[in-house]
Amino acid sequence: MKTRNWFCAGAVVALALGVSACGSAGSGGNQATSNTGTGGTSGQSMVLRLADNQPADYPTVLGDNEFAKLVNERTNGRIQIKVYPNAQLGDENTVIQQIQLGAIDFGRINTAPLASYDKDIGVFSLPYLFSSSDQMWKVLNGPIGQQLLDSLQSAKMVGLTYYDSGARNFYDSKRPIVHPSDLKGLKIRVQQSNIFVDLVNTLGGSATPMAYGEVFNALQTGVIDGAENNWPSYYTTNHYKVAKYITEDEHTRNPEVLLASQATWNKLSPQDQQIIRQAAVESQQVERQAWAQLEQKAKDAVKANGNVITEVQDVSEWQQAVQPLYDKYGKDYKTLIDQIRATK
Repeated sequence: MKTRNWFCAGAVVALALGVSACGSAGSGGNQATSNTGTGGTSGQSMVLRLADNQPADYPTVLGDNEFAKLVNERTNGRIQIKVYPNAQLGDENTVIQQIQLGAIDFGRINTAPLASYDKDIGVFSLPYLFSSSDQMWKVLNGPIGQQLLDSLQSAKMVGLTYYDSGARNFYDSKRPIVHPSDLKGLKIRVQQSNIFVDLVNTLGGSATPMAYGEVFNALQTGVIDGAENNWPSYYTTNHYKVAKYITEDEHTRNPEVLLASQATWNKLSPQDQQIIRQAAVESQQVERQAWAQLEQKAKDAVKANGNVITEVQDVSEWQQAVQPLYDKYGKDYKTLIDQIRATK
């Protein structure tokens, strides 16, 4: 779903140097007048940039804006964070690379692409890892979640908080999917991802990697029987009009992460670091509320269309069915998986 843009080393370094030096020349770059290293002094005025690839009215961007507002208020305008939505500063992989260099100060990044830079974050891509949304948030906002945020330091990033990205569900045009065995024989569109391909094939379906923009026509013409995505995507793409059966199996929950560049972080005083951390944590509630509203809007529209919605009450049957994937992909995460599953 994401694409990696590669820059030549000279160009990227030049960009990093250019942003650091741009001051108040209108780019929104870091305007700090001195680089004091870790534990820098407070009192410096600066404009920092935050990148997000979603539209301006999307829940994550609303969370970004709340974060920026709180930081601005609590520093009396001394630290301003300018939010750039709509992938203005590049796709997620490009933004990650620039954050590592210090060319971009903050980013809102999904844990799926982050896994390429920090191995531990990859645990979120395992299917049926969480038993419910409530359990996931207990994990994310507890010691395990903090441990995973801290692990981003190895990739020159500082994890601040998590944002909601919902759960992915199966939907199709043929029949209700009540049990894993009901996927048998169905051609299901997936992202070009080994674990997603293996997920569908393990459940008995026929995984069909395909570009996101081609899915509607493929569903309409019968090239594929179904796909999988979160509620808002199922609705906004009109997939619900050509695939009337949706099963809330919630097989994958990849949260979003609001993070900072380690290079930027090292220029901040401990007091400013604390202000930014607290503002990030508090912005989570705004983002989660916005996500819940968007998800409910999608569900209401789908119900009004007369679609058949199947709720999975007990995820254990599905967890057992994908055990081969844990044998293949979960070996490096055994302790984390046990800790997550033990969280009630």
